[in-house]
Amino acid sequence: MPFLNRLQQWADDRPDDTAVVVAGRHLGWAALRDAATARIPDAAAVTILAEPNSVDFAVAFAAAVAGDRQCAVLDPAWPVQLQADIAARLDNAVAAGPPAPAELRDGLPESPFLIGLTSGTTSVPKAFTRSRRSWQLSFDASIEFFGLTQEDKTLAPGPLAASLNLYALSECLYAGSEFHTLESFDVGDVHAAITHDGITRLVLVPTMLRLLSERGLAGCVDASGITSIICAGSKLDARTLEAARRWAPRATIFEYYGASELSFVSGAGLRSGAPLDAGGTGIGKPFPGVDVRILSDAGDRVPDGTDGNICVRSGMLSNGYLWGDDGQALRCFDGWYTVGDQGYLLDGELHILGRRSDMIITAGKNVYPHEVELALASVPGVAAAVASGMPDDVRGQRVVAGVVPSHGGITATQLKAGLDDVLPRDKRPLQYFALAELPVTDRGKVSRQLLLDWIERGDTRVRRLG
Repeated sequence: MPFLNRLQQWADDRPDDTAVVVAGRHLGWAALRDAATARIPDAAAVTILAEPNSVDFAVAFAAAVAGDRQCAVLDPAWPVQLQADIAARLDNAVAAGPPAPAELRDGLPESPFLIGLTSGTTSVPKAFTRSRRSWQLSFDASIEFFGLTQEDKTLAPGPLAASLNLYALSECLYAGSEFHTLESFDVGDVHAAITHDGITRLVLVPTMLRLLSERGLAGCVDASGITSIICAGSKLDARTLEAARRWAPRATIFEYYGASELSFVSGAGLRSGAPLDAGGTGIGKPFPGVDVRILSDAGDRVPDGTDGNICVRSGMLSNGYLWGDDGQALRCFDGWYTVGDQGYLLDGELHILGRRSDMIITAGKNVYPHEVELALASVPGVAAAVASGMPDDVRGQRVVAGVVPSHGGITATQLKAGLDDVLPRDKRPLQYFALAELPVTDRGKVSRQLLLDWIERGDTRVRRLG
């Protein structure tokens, strides 16, 4: 299974209770079941779902994974030609099986049901598959770890085409818990939903949390009813964490590390009232049912405190790639899998340094942008930071950083002074830029490449600091 057998149970037990809310439109458990069941006769063996957020998305997704059917969820913002290229590849890569029964039920546990696609706009994204069993195990682990209950009302304000939000929808359907989203992310609409819909749980990326918290504090938006905030995509910086704690004082703030191909790996929850401990690289201990090791490129286990490949063994892993794997995207060392993220273990806690592909090699030294960004975020006057490696004839690459000032202006001298005793000298940026806003993708994730693009073309959102 992933969630359809459970959906049938909730529809029988609580037919009129709300299951899904999108932009104020409500759908009960029985109505969701009946609408999805009506779609099944027209559902193909492999469905391509490329729709904006709506109640209809939830109905179509449920029908698309009924029985042993499979569903590929595409970002509707991707170019039409890119979507056509993906459809053609799916025709060649996925063999259509016998006609599936016209019933809203889960297929065999080991059968693939979801075709995941890495985000991309200029080249065909990599595609991987997930089994029903892998998501059921993920649901059980995340419900236990995050403490999701049927009394919760979850709001995931990002696009359902993104894996974070698609999983949140599916997790709530599995748990029998009310799920909310919006047609598109808007700070005012999120605040209104929190105020009027009794939201208790937020699932989002750090950039969204920062906006909601800071503007919520400025606008006196009451977030005291929120008891859980679940953040993924990057580690929370000190400023975001502090603002979120002030805005939603009763919330446990969770951050976790995972990947679409690996599912959940490790996480930590900062309980309400617990002292803030931001700025480090620690991302908690392994999730229930997950084993983590740090291995060298040769597959050897490294000592505690030594960085290497973050490798995972669990039942939540994907089945691997349909296409796009160059041998490095998902590697296996004798049953231990990695997507190339680098980190280390210390006293049972996982510390994440960043993706190998993001690593900056400057004058022979390895620098992870993640370390630089966390250090800069701790400097007074910095609201957010992003670092990247710019080509350099002498060093190979040089570290550059963009910062969004928290108030007024900030100088390069202040930034340099703020990094004393925080970041080793050979990891410090050689150039600083003031940013009018963070360079983020349409899914709300910070883009280091976009920072370089802005600098190269002299974008008005970037100003070099002397």
